[in-house]
Amino acid sequence: MSEATTASEKTLMVLEAAMTHGRFSEIVTAVNLPKATVHRILTTLVERDFIQVADGGAHVPGPKILSLAGVAYDRVDISTIVQPYIDDLVRRVQCTVHVGVRSGDEIIYLVRTDSDKPYRMPSRVGAAIPLHTSAIGKAILARLDDDAIERFVNRAGLPRRTARSLTTLDELRAELADIREDGYAFDREENVPGVVCIGTAVRDHTGHSNYGLSISSLALEHTEGQLAAMAGDLRKAAADITHALGGDR
Repeated sequence: MSEATTASEKTLMVLEAAMTHGRFSEIVTAVNLPKATVHRILTTLVERDFIQVADGGAHVPGPKILSLAGVAYDRVDISTIVQPYIDDLVRRVQCTVHVGVRSGDEIIYLVRTDSDKPYRMPSRVGAAIPLHTSAIGKAILARLDDDAIERFVNRAGLPRRTARSLTTLDELRAELADIREDGYAFDREENVPGVVCIGTAVRDHTGHSNYGLSISSLALEHTEGQLAAMAGDLRKAAADITHALGGDR
């Protein structure tokens, strides 16, 4: 541990370690500080209700930290958080980029940022799209197990949006297997004729993949192979957004 580490830094280190390590010995190991220092900081955090000591001696989040977490979550504006990463992705790929969130059996667009191209995608913020016809939706579905996929199909069905929409459980399962292997999904004119997308899922602070990110273009301008060449940029942006939302890259 650097001698230059300030008291404030030490307090934050101990607080963070206490959120993920219950035992005193584990916290000491995680922060690599003297036991006396860790004990003093933990005592203050307990007195201020940031930490509680549960039965058996484990340290757990206290009422103050839970209250602050709730306030912080209520104030989260996803659009504001993700916009810098979206702007950077648009500059790199020169296509329209969307961020969507799962709402039941649909994807709702939260963000749409266009490139300098002379055309605009036929999409809008607030639009609802079936999970199985969108790149974002399929990328999120690919994170579910087979039983959850079957329940989704039984509940929502697989309505056809275009001639290329997936309409059977077997088709969907085969596609999701490819998505799990590749790490990204395609929309091959499955939602709007002439529009193609590549998308991937984004995890939030809970570790769940309820958000997603996609790059959209016209089928006349980008082939599937050309979209696939953008996968690296797409996944980097998704990892950055995941981190910004409190998830693990």
